[in-house]
Amino acid sequence: MKDVKGANYTQIDNKAQIVQQENVVILTSPKAYERFDWSREHFPTKPYEGYFIWIKNSLADPLITNTLICSEHVSQSTMNLVVVEEGIRAKMYNTCAAKRQNLYGKHVGRTKTIVKKNAMLEINHLHSWGKDDQVSSSMELILEKGAEIYLTQKCQRAPMKLVLENRNYLDEKASLNYSTTILANESKIEMYDDTYLNGKDANGISRVKVIAKKNTEINTKSRMFANESATGHLDCMGLLLSNDSSIVAVPELINKNKDASLTHEASVGKISDEVLNYLRSRGLSEDQAIDLVITGFLGEEEKIVIGDTVISSKVNM
Repeated sequence: MKDVKGANYTQIDNKAQIVQQENVVILTSPKAYERFDWSREHFPTKPYEGYFIWIKNSLADPLITNTLICSEHVSQSTMNLVVVEEGIRAKMYNTCAAKRQNLYGKHVGRTKTIVKKNAMLEINHLHSWGKDDQVSSSMELILEKGAEIYLTQKCQRAPMKLVLENRNYLDEKASLNYSTTILANESKIEMYDDTYLNGKDANGISRVKVIAKKNTEINTKSRMFANESATGHLDCMGLLLSNDSSIVAVPELINKNKDASLTHEASVGKISDEVLNYLRSRGLSEDQAIDLVITGFLGEEEKIVIGDTVISSKVNM
């Protein structure tokens, strides 16, 4: 979790604190709604809480936002708007989390991000919740001509109930590289991810990795729509660790242009006995071996290295 003291926007329960940064306008969403007429078309209704970030020039340092539940039975309903102006390059770290377990919080977050012509935004978004929390998060990404977004979203500690919805719209020559990883234990997870390739030579990549431990139900549905001569790829991977859990991974490709190219990969499986036996022969317990494989599966690399030996962390089908 990023340091709250170093954040540009911090919301603790329902109270916001802002630290301004050069070349950026940072406001609460209600204040932005009142100040900027043009912002109103991007909010579904008048916001009650949340952040507004308008990036006008390229940034040397990343922007940091933290939306935190720190008290019992808090209910958050945030509406966030991020706008990156033409040709700008920027980076953001976003955290949505509960400070500790057993807070029984409710979080509903809606974020719309607009990246204008030839601009680039890198986003690292972390979720970390208590086991009794209920969370619904939706993101809408608008990429204008030549825009780029690199989004990494991780849920390292899933709540009791989690709903993630993502809608991505790509114009001509826009590029989206989107990755989501979820580690769930005694949770119910629903994830919906739609990417619309609306411009010629747009390129969209969506990767989803989920792990179901005990008493967990995960349902993911990823769709890629090609409305122009564009390129898209879906990658859905699941790792099932318990017989009282389930994973449903559904990739869909909808091609409406003969010059478009859409591909997908999908797999749901277990950790191979060969990998577990090898790790245990190196002195690890079964739980330690499973944790190590989980770390590799959720990470950027597809290999685990122990000493001079490289073993695969991919699921065994």
